[in-house]
Amino acid sequence: MTEFWHQLINGLKDTTWLEFIAVFSGIASVWYSKKENILVYPVGLLNTVIYIYISVKGRLFGEASVNFYYSVMSIYGWILWSRKDTVKHEVVLHITYSSGKEWVQQMLFFISFYVVIYFSLTWLKQAFAPEAIPWADAFASATAYTGMWLMAKKKIESWIWWIATNMASIPLYFIKGYVFTSVQFLVLLVLAVAGLAEWIKKEKTKPITH
Repeated sequence: MTEFWHQLINGLKDTTWLEFIAVFSGIASVWYSKKENILVYPVGLLNTVIYIYISVKGRLFGEASVNFYYSVMSIYGWILWSRKDTVKHEVVLHITYSSGKEWVQQMLFFISFYVVIYFSLTWLKQAFAPEAIPWADAFASATAYTGMWLMAKKKIESWIWWIATNMASIPLYFIKGYVFTSVQFLVLLVLAVAGLAEWIKKEKTKPITH
């Protein structure tokens, strides 16, 4: 335990101001997502753009690819969440559960990305990314890809994938020396559990559409 705290304190001392900004904007983004507030996307873009730079600089190509994907999906989600009914001027997209067909789709989505990322990082590890842990990086990345895709569609199950991402990322980033980022994922894990509960509650009170 003493060694853990020593590593944590040293890691925090080594944290750059850019990483601090990325961490706080990441936490704020998830908070806005929990509240179903569209600010999740502009604030989230600040987080992802910074992490693309940090990840590439640290030769963490798996994490860089995830954050690039986050950036693209943030723009996509921003568009979807912004759409309003032309008559009532109310948002069109509401929180819903995934259907059985959508569950199959997201599992295939996850498996496909896991396989691609795993083999890509296995190859990159030999010459370009010795810091990579292919099986763990692939899991954290593929769950994040799936969660972000479902978040854009306001699917409750997105939070389940985020919980999996955060649980995998806490030890992953700590091992790689990004201690403050690891702490961020611990906070995000708590927010993801709270977000899941809040979206379930909101789904029960959503307006009935015909």
